[in-house]
Parts: sequence; structure tokens; C-alpha cells
Amino acid sequence: MKNLLTHIYQIYVWLVVYPVAWILTAVTAIIVSILSIAGAVKFAGRYVARLWGRLILWITPVWVSRKGQQHIVPEQSYVVVANHQSTYDILLVYGYLPLDFKWVMKIELRKMPFVGFACEKMGHIYVDRRNRQASIRAMQKAKAQLVDGNSVFFFPEGTRSVAGQLKPFKKGAFRMAKDLQLPILPVSISGADGVMASGGLRILPGKITMTFHQPISIEEINTKNTQEIIAQAEMAVASGIQ
Repeated sequence: MKNLLTHIYQIYVWLVVYPVAWILTAVTAIIVSILSIAGAVKFAGRYVARLWGRLILWITPVWVSRKGQQHIVPEQSYVVVANHQSTYDILLVYGYLPLDFKWVMKIELRKMPFVGFACEKMGHIYVDRRNRQASIRAMQKAKAQLVDGNSVFFFPEGTRSVAGQLKPFKKGAFRMAKDLQLPILPVSISGADGVMASGGLRILPGKITMTFHQPISIEEINTKNTQEIIAQAEMAVASGIQ
């Protein structure tokens, strides 16, 4: 019976979820691009992009649970690091991360129709991992935007993990935190791979939990080496994955 219901639900996915998500994404990207060019980047991120993420989660449907929000200090800038399981992580972050943020993303995403241009206009940062000098310039650009409470968001694994197993975190986020003297906010995303597995097209309704952990303070960042901070962040993120 469960398999039958899953197959029936896939009809809804292909007739409703995918078409509506694609249309919403294109329309949102156009609106965000126009607002960003007009100078209303924060409005575009806080309201338009956030609504986009929440609407697609709602039509799927996905139930979202957030834990540990008391760890976030309003108007504080953070270097946010989270695990990456699924495309639905992106919807969750846009829809429910209670921070203004700039995303550090791989350069290949710049080619996505509508979305790549919109992200560029919003000030998200593209990094070409094959070109070290270009990556350094991109990170310098990211640093310049961390003002007025803006945070920077990384998926430090660099690619999606499978079956809840974290991949080793790359150093870029942690070096930036030390350079800019910003606390690191570890975030766990759990359940997204049950909604849409990495590399798959099948979508299922489900629950995704976003857990905000105790930030790694500037004092800790200054007294520990980079590998120790990475290990601490990995441990925190892993503790919130079920």
C-alpha cells in the first residue's frame, strides 16, 4: 500500500510540484533581479526569496521544525556553516534562515537560467574552485559585504552528502571567520534527503528540521587552530543530523 501511494503521489509531483516550482523560480528570479538592480537587495532577500522557499516547501508539502533559535543574536553577523543533503536544503535556508546573508556558491550555478543572474544581482558570491586567484577575489568580495548584520553562508562540504554522512569540511569558511573576526554558526539540516535524495528526481512529503547550534565564539577561533575549529563545527553539525 505504501509503495502504491508513493507512485500515486509522483503524479502530483510531476503535474503540480515541478511545474509550479519552475514557474515560481523563474518569476521570483525576475522580481529579485529587478529589485536588486533598483537597490532593494535586503527587501528581495527577506521577503521575495523567503516567500519563494516557503511556497515550494508548502506545496510539496514539507513540515519545517526549527530548534536553537535562541543561539542567534539579532544584528550579529555570522559565518554560517551547514550540511548539504538535498536541493530542498536551499529552499529551507532561503525560507527559514532568520538572517540576511550572502551565499558562497560554486561558479557552475551562475549558468542556471534566471537564477544565476538573480543571485549575482543579490550579491551572492560565486567561487571557481578550479581557479584559485578567482576564488580569492570572490572571497574578498564576500568580506566587503559583511556589514549591517549581513552574514555569509557556506555548505563547507563542497557537495551534497549521502545518507546523513558528513563529508570533510573545507577550510574557506573558517579562514574567513578568523580573518573577519566573526563567530561561526553551525547549522544542522536533517530530513531533506528523505524529501528529495541527492541526485534523484523523486520527491516525497516529509519533515525537515533545522537546528541552530551554539556559535563558535571569536575567542575560540583565536585560541584554536583551523583544524580544531573545523572539527568542532563538524561535531556540532553532525549532532543534529538524524
